[in-house]
Amino acid sequence: MAGKYSKDMLPQEVKERLAKGEKLNIIDVREPDEWESGHIPNVKHLPLGSLGQRLGELDRTKPYIVVCRSGNRSGLACEWLEELGYDVSNMPGGMSLWEGEVVSGI
Repeated sequence: MAGKYSKDMLPQEVKERLAKGEKLNIIDVREPDEWESGHIPNVKHLPLGSLGQRLGELDRTKPYIVVCRSGNRSGLACEWLEELGYDVSNMPGGMSLWEGEVVSGI
């Protein structure tokens, strides 16, 4: 079931902003095998299960866009990160709706 998080940035908007050269802080919370099969270039990989132990890698002064396969896990991550004071947006539809560049491997 999807979380109740409602601050979204659609995949098409993310793609357009990246195409304009905008530097976006994107976090991919999928599992390593999902990440390796294809991810948006230059995003930070922080699997949802290890997010709590890796919070030190995030800067509370920067906005983040959180992505997963479909938008459910990223929505849950957004709810939690927002409670901790981070400025986050969920990418609903996740990688299943992503039509931009994808790279494989680590």
